[in-house]
Amino acid sequence: MDFLRFALGSVLLATIVVDLLWTTIWVEGGAGPLTSRLLVWTWSGLRRIGDRDSRLLTLSGPLCLVNGLAVWIFLLWAGWTLIFASADYSIIDTIDGGPVSWLDRLYFTGYTIFTLGNGDFAPRDGIWQLMTTLTTASGMLFVTLSVTYVLSVLDAVTQKRSFASSVSGLGTRSDEILRTSWDSNEFRGLDVPLNDLTSQLNALTENHKAYPILHYFHSGQSDRAPVTSIAILDDALTLLRFGVSESDRPSDTIVKNARMSVHSYLRTLHETFIEPADRSPPDPALDSLRDAGIPTVSNEEFTASLSDLTERRKTLLGLVESDVREWPTGDGRRPSS
Repeated sequence: MDFLRFALGSVLLATIVVDLLWTTIWVEGGAGPLTSRLLVWTWSGLRRIGDRDSRLLTLSGPLCLVNGLAVWIFLLWAGWTLIFASADYSIIDTIDGGPVSWLDRLYFTGYTIFTLGNGDFAPRDGIWQLMTTLTTASGMLFVTLSVTYVLSVLDAVTQKRSFASSVSGLGTRSDEILRTSWDSNEFRGLDVPLNDLTSQLNALTENHKAYPILHYFHSGQSDRAPVTSIAILDDALTLLRFGVSESDRPSDTIVKNARMSVHSYLRTLHETFIEPADRSPPDPALDSLRDAGIPTVSNEEFTASLSDLTERRKTLLGLVESDVREWPTGDGRRPSS
């Protein structure tokens, strides 16, 4: 027996099993070590090739998903091939009875992994029968977990885009969300959408923990990009919490819950994907609210409140820029240097 081939094959199998189980069933663990690096390499490569508005970036999520599956298949197949190649007589040619080549071993392990059971090659009695059984079991495990994982990721992507559409349905700018819900006396009909957005964002946060690949599904449309929607939503919540006069604000509980959901989302992504920007984004302006007749605090009081949110807003800007987007000011302004 060639122990070097057997050891190398075992290492490859251990790597793929750990990474597969880590990525697909460990909800709090994020992506496995191998998958995490593959995600970063794929995204970084596409960013170097495509510019900010390139549709090439919309391929990042599907490519990350396909590349991950391909690497899992390759390592699983290569690992078992090396193990069966570690002994000269591990496999028997049941048709010709002749010697078994490397291509024959590759073919045998392939159809065993995918449980085709052609029967033109068979394992020798003893340990190699057990190895064949383990090969089939690993193939069934791979197929089951991979299909479940892909379907779950695609469902999470749909929820992610649904959240972005829900925010853009309220308004494409933070001040617009407030102005459209103001009826000259109070904010009417805003509580229910905020509660719904909070629930959706909490679900999106949990999905990012379970499926980190979600961060690499890039939308070609800004109104369907969750990172832009979260920036708009947080600015709207900042205006509600610190910009509107206290007597005219909607329920503090609803606003605080929504702000906490944004904070949880930022904390989750900050731990794995993003770094805060080195500057703050443009401050949301109170002028358009005043033009709409919404009572506001003074500029000085609002600016003082924003100074306590510097790190949060830098993290938001880092999130937006990590998705190769500009801050959604709505008026063409860019973040200040």
